[in-house]
Amino acid sequence: MILRPLRLSAPSVVLMAVILCVAAIAQEALRVQLSPEYRKWLDEDVRWIMKPQERSQFLKLTSNQSRNQFVIDFWERRNPTPGSKENWFKKEHYQRLAFSNDHFAVGVAGSKTDRGRIYVVYGPPDSIVTHDSSSTSPRDEVWLYRHMKGAGDEVTLKFVDDCYRDGYCLQNEPPNNQ
Repeated sequence: MILRPLRLSAPSVVLMAVILCVAAIAQEALRVQLSPEYRKWLDEDVRWIMKPQERSQFLKLTSNQSRNQFVIDFWERRNPTPGSKENWFKKEHYQRLAFSNDHFAVGVAGSKTDRGRIYVVYGPPDSIVTHDSSSTSPRDEVWLYRHMKGAGDEVTLKFVDDCYRDGYCLQNEPPNNQ
C-alpha cells in the first residue's frame, strides 16, 4: 500500500482551524468551573458594569481565595470613598438591580432586559415620556437623562414595545463619549 500525502482544500483547512478553536474554547470553559455563587456574581450581579478585561482576569483565577480577593478589589476600585467601611457605589448598584428585577421583568429577570440594563448602568432617567400604541405604531418609552456619565448631556433613549408584551427594546444605544 502506498500512502500519499493528504491534500486539503483551503475551505477544509479553515474548517479544521475553526473546529480546533471551538474545541479549545470548550476545553477552557470546562476548566473554569465556577461555583454557583461566583457564576451568579459574574453573570448577573456585575454583568453590565464589569469590563471585559476584568472578566477575563476573573475567569483565569484558580482558587476561591483569589476570587474572593478579586471581588473585594473590584468593589473597592469603584468605591467613591476608597477605604471607607460603606461603599455607596456597591449599595446603589444592588438597589438598581433589585429595582430592575422588580419593574422590568418580562419572562426574564428585569436586569437582563434593555430597560433594566440601562437602569442598572446609568440609574433612573430624569424623565420618562410614555406613548400608547396606535394603529400605526407600538407603545414606546422615551427616557431623558440630563447628564449620562460617559455619554454626555441631554441623552434621549427610546424603548419600543414591538410585541405589545412589555418587552421594550432599546432603539438607540447611548453615545460613548469616554
